[in-house]
Amino acid sequence: MKSPGGQERPSSHARGGAGRRRGRGGASGGPAGLVGVRSYPFAGQFPAPPPASGSLNCPGQARSDTAALAQPPPPPPPPAQTSPGPVKMGAVPNRRLGSVRGVPMSSPPGRRARLSSPGTGRSSSEAREELRRRLLGLIESNRVMIFSKSYCPHSARVKELFSSLGVECNILELDRVDDGANVQEVLSEITNQKTVPNIFVNKVHMGGCDRTFQAHQCGLLQKLLQEDAAFEYDLIVIGGGSGGLACAQEAAILGKKVMVLDFVVPSPQGTSWVKHNWETMTEAIQNHIGSLNWGYRLSLREKAVAYVNSYGEFVEHHKIKATNRKGQETYYTAAKFVLATGERPRYLGIQGDKEYCITSDDLFSLPYCPGKTLVVGASYVALECAGFLAGIGLDVTVMVRSVLLRGFDQEMAEKVGSYMEQHGVKFLRKFVPVMVQQLEKGSPGKLKVVAKSTEGPETIEEVYNTVLLAIGRDSCTRKIGLEKIGVKINEKSGKIPVNDVEQTNVPYVYAVGDILEGKLELTPVAIQAGKLLARRLFAGCLEKCDYVNVPTTVFAPLEYGCCGLSEEKAIEVYKKENLEVYHTLFWPLEWTVASRDNNTCYAKIICNKFDNYRVIGFHVLGPNAGEITQGFAAAMKCGLTKQLLDDTIGIHPTCGEVFTTLEITKSSGLDITQKGC
Repeated sequence: MKSPGGQERPSSHARGGAGRRRGRGGASGGPAGLVGVRSYPFAGQFPAPPPASGSLNCPGQARSDTAALAQPPPPPPPPAQTSPGPVKMGAVPNRRLGSVRGVPMSSPPGRRARLSSPGTGRSSSEAREELRRRLLGLIESNRVMIFSKSYCPHSARVKELFSSLGVECNILELDRVDDGANVQEVLSEITNQKTVPNIFVNKVHMGGCDRTFQAHQCGLLQKLLQEDAAFEYDLIVIGGGSGGLACAQEAAILGKKVMVLDFVVPSPQGTSWVKHNWETMTEAIQNHIGSLNWGYRLSLREKAVAYVNSYGEFVEHHKIKATNRKGQETYYTAAKFVLATGERPRYLGIQGDKEYCITSDDLFSLPYCPGKTLVVGASYVALECAGFLAGIGLDVTVMVRSVLLRGFDQEMAEKVGSYMEQHGVKFLRKFVPVMVQQLEKGSPGKLKVVAKSTEGPETIEEVYNTVLLAIGRDSCTRKIGLEKIGVKINEKSGKIPVNDVEQTNVPYVYAVGDILEGKLELTPVAIQAGKLLARRLFAGCLEKCDYVNVPTTVFAPLEYGCCGLSEEKAIEVYKKENLEVYHTLFWPLEWTVASRDNNTCYAKIICNKFDNYRVIGFHVLGPNAGEITQGFAAAMKCGLTKQLLDDTIGIHPTCGEVFTTLEITKSSGLDITQKGC
């Protein structure tokens, strides 16, 4: 296998181990190994470059459309004076990929390298794909690959930098090749950079002039240029959750040497997620989890992914330290890294919380039935846990600081809470715990909870057997050495900013899953993002993860499914006067014979009136809401409109049928209650 510098290096044996996966509630996967993406690598990270560096936009280079790029370039300035040295600025003799050739800096004006068409009989899409393959081949096969224009002063500065370092470069002058405009378009698709110079070092995209000089100032460029920079792995994934495993396996399928570092730091209750026996039910749950873990482990082994049960921490650029349970340390290097460390439950920071409270991570590891339970929080994890415990006959109270299901449609959230309250779950609104005190030990014991009102001086206290905290989760990004390599995180939340290709501000580090700033925390999202990331990194694919119109479901006692925008968000984005909301209560067939309430289930769509009544928000509360939402989500990806729903024949009698017969708008004020089937 070749290193980033093209040198041969020996393979090392994959290490075995047991995998694991987080459940429905957490998206990206484990805090494993405890260990994203702004558009511009190094932004704000390193000292500003010298004032003379200028911007990335070269003269005559501001427009990026094909027509502009195809216009003849302005007359080039006198050739830049380069520092003498052993460097060969241009194509190495006999080094070429297909018909692509580099052009020496000393080439006279007008001399053009030819990027010949792959064949006159081929379609434009085939020709474009062939061009992409050739460009990726140049990037893969050259230690330093510079795409520039002969008259660009910033390109000249970069060439002088590499010349002064005595580094051999391969250069393609886009103004001197026949298909320069097409080359720049395809490069823009690959890198999200529309300007020159566009620089790659050992297959790592450095960016343009400014960022290359910034990398030089901080030492990263020298690290990448090291002659012996033969990394042990093409990719190391830090974190063994859903997104990390998906990325690792996809990269391995594409022929890359991959390692996964995965280590679960036990919760304060000592839970590390893979042990348990809570009578027959909990034993069955743990058996299912065990079977999933075995499947993941087997899949990793079949794909030759090295799985190491150790805690990963960066020590320098491209190098991590892995510490196992015994404290033994091993060091590994890789060309690229993916952070997929996920999140862990948050604690209140009050007396007795870590000593006596549990979280959703601990629930199915209790060796006893939890008994009378207080669930603190109003997230979907809180409501799902409360609904489950109430469903098996326990006395359950939910303590809510402010609103239910923050971030979800609030009309739907209140309907979820109302249904739960009608079916035995007690809600204690506008209170927060201030102390948890153990009164008795036992299985379960007794805990006294003191809580304070968020709206006044009132305090209350009550005794419970179990207190379950579900107040959010913290990203596992603060103790994995990111500061040593300059990866930026949101200091308040621990989330990692990334660009639209999951790249952090350090160009060889990427991130997926729950730890991404401003992205959905859902397992299927992390899996999709991980797979697509591996394909972009190692297969030259361009497809990006779509974080819009992602369907999800709150598995409360009565399911709530949604896709797209909440009504509040839609009003914020589009303004209320531009929207039409269609809604109705409905009575599922299976509720009629049992004489269950005929005005509990609810359906709502939010339409943009000035975009052909396109459906921008889909919401349903009722049996099997997740199944219903999954199907309509595909339609929304295809541009679903109200007219298309009206034109669709419903399946009778189903709950999903109601969306094909919606007539009443909120603005009309008409009654939506149901009188019969």
